[in-house]
Amino acid sequence: QVQLVESGGGLVQPGGSLRLSCADSGRTFTNYAMGWFRQAPGQEREFVAGVTSSGSKTVYADSVKGRFTISRDNGKNTVYLQMDSLKSEDTAVYYCAAALQFGYRIPTYSRGYDYWGQGAQVTVSS
Repeated sequence: QVQLVESGGGLVQPGGSLRLSCADSGRTFTNYAMGWFRQAPGQEREFVAGVTSSGSKTVYADSVKGRFTISRDNGKNTVYLQMDSLKSEDTAVYYCAAALQFGYRIPTYSRGYDYWGQGAQVTVSS
């Protein structure tokens, strides 16, 4: 069973940084690719970044490429999203998600994921 809990959200000024964490309390974390999604008010949930179960491969949405970094620590059952150079348009609820790993596939769509965290609010505003 995978149980995901996000932390690290908050209010930050434009140009600032935040790091989100997502911890899994289960015992099968290394079987799953992990992804981060976000959803702004009135908008659909969108893919932000993903990482394979081993951490060897990552993929990013064009809107965050070069500013956000996804990583994972399998010893701590945790995946991270380091967000730098934040913009007002990054304001959203951020969700982590787990997808059973097949090969090196990283789903970039919501239906590709089996488990979801509860979400963490990130607000970028001066």
